[in-house]
Amino acid sequence: MGIAHLRALTGGALLLLLASAAAAHEIGTTQVTARFNRDHTYEIDVVTGPASLLTKIEHRRINPAPNLQPLLQLHEKELAGAAEIRFGGRRVQPEVTVLPNDTIRFHGEIPRNAGPFTWRWGLTFSSYALTIGPQQQWLDADATSSPYPLSRELLPPSRTDVIRQYLVLGFTHIVPGGLDHILFVLGIFLLSTKLRPVLTQVTAFTIAHSITLGMTIYGLVSVSPRIVEPMIALSIAYVAIENITTSHLKPWRVAIVFGFGLLHGMGFAGVLKELGLPRSEFLTALITFNAGVELGQLAVIGSAFLLIACWARTRPWYRPRFVVPASAVIAATGIFWTVQRLI
Repeated sequence: MGIAHLRALTGGALLLLLASAAAAHEIGTTQVTARFNRDHTYEIDVVTGPASLLTKIEHRRINPAPNLQPLLQLHEKELAGAAEIRFGGRRVQPEVTVLPNDTIRFHGEIPRNAGPFTWRWGLTFSSYALTIGPQQQWLDADATSSPYPLSRELLPPSRTDVIRQYLVLGFTHIVPGGLDHILFVLGIFLLSTKLRPVLTQVTAFTIAHSITLGMTIYGLVSVSPRIVEPMIALSIAYVAIENITTSHLKPWRVAIVFGFGLLHGMGFAGVLKELGLPRSEFLTALITFNAGVELGQLAVIGSAFLLIACWARTRPWYRPRFVVPASAVIAATGIFWTVQRLI
């Protein structure tokens, strides 16, 4: 055998190997991309030829057409059954959305205490690539992927973690982050030297803001922050001005504090929406955030009582030298914020 024949055989073998690799990795049109989000959800996009996919599902030949998306939407149950998505051996049932550009999206929540992710797609006869971030796996038809471990940041928090996190968030929204709410609570506190008027107002305020916090988060009430924020500032000015004009709890004061509490609850809800609520522990997060807010308010009242009221409230100078000047400063701040938030 001559050198020319040897070169021809070697070249032919090399071409055969390249063709085999291409057949293993390039035949077929399926591409799969998996994403894991910080809100503890997953998305898996399968890009494939819709005509070929419908042929496999319906067991009859489907001719290519400009738009087969409506036909695919009729087979969401079959598509979900063909996508085997597991976390640590536990199979999850995904939601299915048929998107344009020949894309089928499987999505849902990552289960609590999830183990490594694995994927298997039952509607292809060819090799295809599974892409997860910078990593890529080549899978044979009907094969299961290698396990992909999820980072701790992607896993849903436990109930204990949610309680701890949202209790702290609620407290810090008041102390030190909620100066407007602190001034309102101090305005309530300064009305009288007796404990009962303070508790009556705080109870009305708590009930009111708890109502609108829950209703706003659940989408039952929606008021623009451009209305809510100036009204919150105006509520601060009102209670402070009334502290100057009277030293006794009037019946209408409790009703007005209740009304202002409804406004403050909408303000709390706006902050909570920005923070976000875990889907799996929505109610737990809502309740513990509200509890954290209450603890923050109690901390403000308790600090004010210990610092001055417990030893000075019986002194003749307490109201003229402390309550009235402090209320005047709070009222001026509330008026300034009202104007500022309206402009």
